[in-house]
Amino acid sequence: MATRRAAVLGSPIVHSRSPLLHRAAYAALGLDWQYEARDVTTDQLPAFMASCSWPEWAGLSLTMPLKTDVLGLLDAVTPLAAQVSAVNTVVFTQDGTVGHNTDVEGMRRSLQEAHGEAFAPRTGIVIGSGATARSALAALAGIGAQQVDVLARHPDRAVPLVDLGVGLGVAVSVGDLSDRGWLSADAVISTIPPGAADELAEFVPDRPGVLLDVAYGPSASALARAWAAANGPVADGLDLLLWQAVDQVTLMTGMQAPVSAMRAALHDERLRDAEDPLGNSPP
Repeated sequence: MATRRAAVLGSPIVHSRSPLLHRAAYAALGLDWQYEARDVTTDQLPAFMASCSWPEWAGLSLTMPLKTDVLGLLDAVTPLAAQVSAVNTVVFTQDGTVGHNTDVEGMRRSLQEAHGEAFAPRTGIVIGSGATARSALAALAGIGAQQVDVLARHPDRAVPLVDLGVGLGVAVSVGDLSDRGWLSADAVISTIPPGAADELAEFVPDRPGVLLDVAYGPSASALARAWAAANGPVADGLDLLLWQAVDQVTLMTGMQAPVSAMRAALHDERLRDAEDPLGNSPP
């Protein structure tokens, strides 16, 4: 198969681990493809999208805020991506560009893998109110949650999640993050930036459910450490990164993603992070 191109877009983007995962997948699949990290801002996105076309380009991975910015630049959007108003994957086809959301399935798999068996939570908590929070709500709905509490620093910005919950068949309540109590639910998903959830570490209940902290860095967050100390199952942003990339690879290549090869590459990266917690390892 001829060399094709793909990339992850965002700003800043230099520390993205997406190239690691996609390149590992291409090597395992025997594809001579290129995957790079490109620094692209909201203002630059329309011109960048216009410069890419099939068949040279296979696809794009998007970080925030591009997940919402790209919606008006696509020829088609899948029903799920349209429902949560977030596209993290663009696939170039002969007929045009198609926007997908693999975050929702990635969150579902991360929660279920952390739990260790079939997992069907009835209650959930989502921390945050942005596009990732919308995907988190859809993920919880997809595995059976019936009641989800959304905690946000600006509760008025989380009100649209109530309407989304109606469409997903989930009862959603919105609260102020500063008024939080114990994080008691079958599943908790924190969608706020690295370090922003550290103050919540003291609110881990004695018998916690499953935590997915989508932020990731060279070491576990204070919330994740406190959760694990209370014997609660934990998944982090690297788990989510793996599973959302698995579906991206399948969508872009049309081939079954090599999960074991991608997981091994991520495992090696975790070891490097552990050896160098300041993140000074070469890219």
